[in-house]
Amino acid sequence: MNNLLKGKRGIITGALDQNSIAWKVAEKAHEQGATFVLTNAPIAMRMGEINALAEKTGSQIIPADATNTEDLENLYTQAQEILGGKIDFVLHSIGMSVNIRKKIPYVESNYDYFMKGIDVSALSFHKMLSVAKKMDAISEGGSVVALTYMAAQRTYPFYTDMADIKAMLESIARSFGYHYGVAKKVRVNTVSQSPTKTTAGAGIKGFGDFYDYADNIAPLGNADAESCADYCITLFSDLTRMVTMQNLFHDGGYSSTGVSASMMEKLYPED
Repeated sequence: MNNLLKGKRGIITGALDQNSIAWKVAEKAHEQGATFVLTNAPIAMRMGEINALAEKTGSQIIPADATNTEDLENLYTQAQEILGGKIDFVLHSIGMSVNIRKKIPYVESNYDYFMKGIDVSALSFHKMLSVAKKMDAISEGGSVVALTYMAAQRTYPFYTDMADIKAMLESIARSFGYHYGVAKKVRVNTVSQSPTKTTAGAGIKGFGDFYDYADNIAPLGNADAESCADYCITLFSDLTRMVTMQNLFHDGGYSSTGVSASMMEKLYPED
């Protein structure tokens, strides 16, 4: 199907480089007829390649720190001015754990780092929704999607404090989704993605081994960034106008599979 997002206006956060899911979402949204602005924290923009994406998609860039409500107010104000109306879709693709970066074990978490991770990766979602609601910046029936991971439901030792943070992110989607749904029929969902070879994912110790493990468990294999982008596009579209407050697994069936035959063969080849 073509032009699923024709006439829709959006805000896409977190596009760092060509490996990031947000980057793929921007490309797909452009292909499906949407106009949007790109945003990221100033420090992340200096590290990434967002200017190339803006040129490719004909988009403008609005720097914003998603933990700062004044920055978010400016983001929504400028986005509406640039795009010519209220916002129809928002992608929250923001995550950071200082504890993971510094390889601090979960049971020894630095709490200042932990709180920083909560602010950047979860509270920023609440702030983006709260500011939008107060400003009435999102169209009735609009869609907000945040990216998450199933460590919010199951324990993955290497994911440390981000597991707790993602659980909070998903709870915010449910709680705020209720209030925004009642007020403006705005949909709020999270997409729980497979391990994905992004710049952020590659920074997690043991990621390569776990990627292969999940790929062997999932009946369809790991979902890549491009297919995740396709899924996000459907959630931005009117085809999913009655889907809200959901944590939607996009992982090739991994989350519903106990163990696969291929994994058993790898563990016990003699049998």
